[in-house]
Amino acid sequence: MNIDWAALGTVFGVSLVATIALVGLFTLGIVGLAKQESATASGGSAAMARTGAYACFALCAAAVAYGIFLIVA
Repeated sequence: MNIDWAALGTVFGVSLVATIALVGLFTLGIVGLAKQESATASGGSAAMARTGAYACFALCAAAVAYGIFLIVA
């Protein structure tokens, strides 16, 4: 049995970066929704925070859908 350590390292690196990016995007979405609530409470406009949060959630959903596509295909 022969293990291709370079390929294993590449898979590990790409998985780590993708995981950090996906968690970061989701976190930005949660923060955007929190900012929306605080902006509404202080009387400001919350449209930009809500739009950014929804964009982050849409990117998360697109990344998950692409991952499922890669697994199925």
